[in-house]
Amino acid sequence: MASQTALVMRLLASAYAVAEKAGTIVRRVLHSGDLGIVEKTGANDLQTLADRLVQKSICASLSKSFPKVTIIGEEDLPSEAVEEDLIETGVYDVILHKPCPEKYSILKEEELVVWVDPLDGTKEYTEAARLLDSPVVVQKQLQAPTAPPRLLDHVTVLIGIAYRGKAIAGVINQPFYNYQMGADATLGRTLWGMLGLGAFGFQLQEVPEGKRIVTTTRSHSNKLVTDAVQAMEPHDVIRVGGAGNKIIQLVEGKASAYVFASPGCKKWDTCAPEAILHAVGGKLTDMHGNSYHYDADVKHMNSAGVLATLRNHQYYASRVPQAVLQALPSD
Repeated sequence: MASQTALVMRLLASAYAVAEKAGTIVRRVLHSGDLGIVEKTGANDLQTLADRLVQKSICASLSKSFPKVTIIGEEDLPSEAVEEDLIETGVYDVILHKPCPEKYSILKEEELVVWVDPLDGTKEYTEAARLLDSPVVVQKQLQAPTAPPRLLDHVTVLIGIAYRGKAIAGVINQPFYNYQMGADATLGRTLWGMLGLGAFGFQLQEVPEGKRIVTTTRSHSNKLVTDAVQAMEPHDVIRVGGAGNKIIQLVEGKASAYVFASPGCKKWDTCAPEAILHAVGGKLTDMHGNSYHYDADVKHMNSAGVLATLRNHQYYASRVPQAVLQALPSD
């Protein structure tokens, strides 16, 4: 099978398996009660042991199987030997049996760039751990009186695949999906998608007709963000963590638009979610409506903000205030 399967499908199948392993690592670190937190640039920019272990696992695993693929991870980690138990060599066979879109059937390793966010929603991860008084047995119900409102649902692992600057495939693992459903529930899930093939691992739904529900940041807001959100004239606003989580809200019909009129998101935050969103007909751009590029040499910051929708992108783009556009020049 491997020798007859397109390289990009093998890479995607490996990324799925690696993301599943990453989810296990994320849960294990939370359960240990020792998150190993360090501040990178401040209290809202944290790194945990899970961030470090997961990035090492993803990068080492994919590099071992695909040595010529460029892999860019969020964390700036020293070069060092990676423990063997962090390496994942398995693949998700379901992907290998899917037909590769013809335009991607003969891609080479050196033409692909993988963008990795080992733990999207780190702030929510640390807050949940603190409020739940870790160590926590996350396989059991977490319904203590002090439990935060589903903060662990905000946490995702993101692996995006880009070709010629375009996000073409992505994997999102949600390590704590179902964590409040009891000991018998399956913990965690993995969503994946590819342009020209579709997206899988969830039930595609849309917000009810005529409703405008905006999802935006819960911890990085400012006047620009607030002004842009209000300009959409939303019926409701949801403030949550994690870019991956916000895109999940779009494709599962919980929100109409993801509006973040500020620098802050980076390419590893948006590559995988964008690919999955685009695979089901949605759109992710900067606040001007311009696409982001994911070549290996681009700047990492999405400096003109993020606007993402499942439908009616032009409506939301047309309502962005001019003052916001002037404050966030497009790349």
